[in-house]
Amino acid sequence: MLVTSPANVRYLSGFTGSNGWLLVGGDRTVLVTDPRYEIQAHTQVDCDVWVTRSKLVGTLAKLVRKWGWRRIGFETAHLRHEAYAGLSETAQSGVEWVPLKGWVERLRACKSQWEIERVRQAAATAAQAFDAIVPLLKPGLTEKEVATELDYRLRRLGADRAAFETIVATGPNSALPHAQPTDRQLQAGEPVLLDFGAQRHCYASDMTRTVHLGAAPASFRRLYAAVLEAQQAALEAVRAGVTSADVDEAARAVLSRHKLESLFVHATGHGVGIEVHELPRLGKGERARLREGMVVTIEPGIYVEGYCGIRIEDTVLVTQQGCEVLTQAPKNLLEL
Repeated sequence: MLVTSPANVRYLSGFTGSNGWLLVGGDRTVLVTDPRYEIQAHTQVDCDVWVTRSKLVGTLAKLVRKWGWRRIGFETAHLRHEAYAGLSETAQSGVEWVPLKGWVERLRACKSQWEIERVRQAAATAAQAFDAIVPLLKPGLTEKEVATELDYRLRRLGADRAAFETIVATGPNSALPHAQPTDRQLQAGEPVLLDFGAQRHCYASDMTRTVHLGAAPASFRRLYAAVLEAQQAALEAVRAGVTSADVDEAARAVLSRHKLESLFVHATGHGVGIEVHELPRLGKGERARLREGMVVTIEPGIYVEGYCGIRIEDTVLVTQQGCEVLTQAPKNLLEL
């Protein structure tokens, strides 16, 4: 199998460089990279390392011909057409390239204790950063300034970097599920949504909290209480053996009872690990069953155009009896 996804290469070999392909066979495994990563590769991996000054695709084709391999799988979601075309030329010498989807990703879904501890560290770092940023949230700061300060706090607390582009969204901007920080200033009487995570030792965490600057009106309190209730219902539904759809339905049932389901426009969660979005997906119609050792997010939210968005998200570890919440930070409505 030819592995070209950087995350999958990292998972299987430990190599963290940005340019490396892994060729995995029954009796040999080789990492192919370029001279920039020669020292790093030999330090991080225990398989053979081939360093090439030419394109990886050309070196891989030579190795395949040299070893006489005839049937090789490749990752359809991660191999560019240009590279595939170059590899396909080896078909003239009898090599069959077999498209594969999600093979390594399914292996990554269940975490080892070693991986769980790294996610746990990343989750603790994010929770500490939230505690540190809350006292700083004041009217007049911009969304960009808060996001920058939050990223700084993550690094000061031990993160390698933010796990993804930090979201800070205020007032009506919070109604955009994937808002990007802008120059809009925080204002009294409005909510602030913060969606962020830490990456430590190549593993990520993901959490969201929504706070309110000043006393929240009764309408906002009702919406917040409904989202918190939905998240708690989903958390209580998590355990090994249930389907991803079961967890999603637990959150939707609560919001439906409050007549808010139409404002919930995304899935209830997703896997977290080397990447911040991994298998499984916790959404409608998903048949995958949760297994002990999976790490997932639980993040119901509602979005009212022109008014506000409210999302509460935790990274949790699936256990036989239920789940362990890894992002330990307050979820009661904070009115600052």
